[in-house]
Amino acid sequence: MQSRLHRRIMQGELFPSARETSQESVLEELSSVLFESLPRSDQRRRGVEYVQGLLGVEGRKSIRNISSLFGGEAAEQSLHHFISGSTWDWSPVRRALARHLEELSPARAYVLRPMVIPKAGDSSVGVDRRFDPGRGQMMNAQQAVGVWAVSEEHSTPVNWRLHLPETWLDDATRRRQASIPESASPETMDQCSVEAYLNITRNWGLPARPAVMDAREADVTGIVRRLQAAGGAPMLLRVRADLRLSATDPGLPRSTAETEVTAHQLMLTARPLRQPVIQRRTGPAGGAVHAGLTAAVRVQLPRRSSRRPSWSRDLVLLGIGDNGRRWPGELWLTDITDLHPAQLLRLSRLTRRVEQDFAQIAERVGIRDFSGRSFSGWHRHATLASAAHAVAVLSGSAEPLTEVARATA
Repeated sequence: MQSRLHRRIMQGELFPSARETSQESVLEELSSVLFESLPRSDQRRRGVEYVQGLLGVEGRKSIRNISSLFGGEAAEQSLHHFISGSTWDWSPVRRALARHLEELSPARAYVLRPMVIPKAGDSSVGVDRRFDPGRGQMMNAQQAVGVWAVSEEHSTPVNWRLHLPETWLDDATRRRQASIPESASPETMDQCSVEAYLNITRNWGLPARPAVMDAREADVTGIVRRLQAAGGAPMLLRVRADLRLSATDPGLPRSTAETEVTAHQLMLTARPLRQPVIQRRTGPAGGAVHAGLTAAVRVQLPRRSSRRPSWSRDLVLLGIGDNGRRWPGELWLTDITDLHPAQLLRLSRLTRRVEQDFAQIAERVGIRDFSGRSFSGWHRHATLASAAHAVAVLSGSAEPLTEVARATA
């Protein structure tokens, strides 16, 4: 059965026209989809209340602040148990959210975005000394990876994976106190990112969309190997200028063939292959036209032996720049070889959409505000914060739901 939102989209009422749809009606419809897997009616009610609180409460989205909209101390105890002490599985809720969004507006790609969550103490699950690129300093923090479904109309996180350092996984007391599952094992942040993406493509029955990621600080070879070995997992990775590659493109000078050079050097050689592209940027003042340059050449990652790995597929190095500026401005590596460079450029720009929506919506609905200590509590909060983000996006507004929340108290 088609939802009301789906019928509106099929009738041509694409976003942002959906701003006319109130958060209340969107939440009502979305909740019937999201919480179908929860076995009890009181759990489904708590789920709705928690999302309402994330949308409606001012300031920090703590359980105490959320519960103030629904009855104070008794509501706080109920919500605390629902998030940290209950047994409901967050995975079906995330899967339902991703499928609902795909039905409304199919994703063009999944953007993999890391998230650093500063913490004052060291009791929250996964807290460790970590570097925060946004602040440019080391701090006590949790770190997670969000997988964002990005369509023509919206950008919404649909899956999360919390990175657990060995200092937590090797400590039996910490594992027990934080209820870390036995299946959790050590992994790098790169592995964490890939697994968060593959969980969607392998287990959720969704189409394989490109994985788009800023991999400038990552092990690019390891990421490519894992994604290609998984099969059917196209990728577009932003890479550093010093990444070493072997050129295989017939359009380049023969002297570059089979020679390892940096991605920057390779793109300098490819300067004669640059093509102009027109980008349309939208904003409050309407559409703006921006002229840029792209160049794409076929490459391979360096071989560590004379034998080509079984997982290896052809790769393309994409250079992006602006007229009159230093070339190249950005470097991207992809195994999507059937798209024009202008299409790859548009795909790469989805990361900017996610950054914008993270700052303007995800932060506002409290994606980093969970103050509990448990592994399951963190995941349930992240799941419901994603649902709140989706409500704000689908209703075309990130305004608080204060009146709706108070009306249901």
